[in-house]
Amino acid sequence: MEPINVDNIKAQMRKGILEYCILSILSEGDAYASSIISELKESEMIVVEGTLYPLLTRQKNQELLTYRWEESTQGPPRKYYSITDKGRAVLAELDNVWADLVNTIARIRKK
Repeated sequence: MEPINVDNIKAQMRKGILEYCILSILSEGDAYASSIISELKESEMIVVEGTLYPLLTRQKNQELLTYRWEESTQGPPRKYYSITDKGRAVLAELDNVWADLVNTIARIRKK
C-alpha cells in the first residue's frame, strides 16, 4: 500500500486557489511580482517565481489583470500588475464560490 503524502495534497490544494489569492492581493492595490510572492509567502502560500509568472500571464490574457512598467530607484523598471474590472467581477464570483466551498466542507466534516 502506498503511503499518503499529506504535503503533496496540501500543495495541490494551494495550487488550486493560487489564482484566487493573486486576484485578492491585487484587489488591495497594484503590485509587482516580487511583492506578490512575498505576500503569498507571508501567508504561508509558498510560491516560487516559476509558478507565479505563468499564472500572471494567464490572468493577463484572460483580461483579469493588466500591467504597466514603472521606473525603480533600486534597479531596473518594475512591472506593476493591477486588477481590471473584469478581474474584480471574477473575484466577487470566486468569493461566493469560496464561501460555498467552506460551508460545504464544514457540513461534511460535521457528519
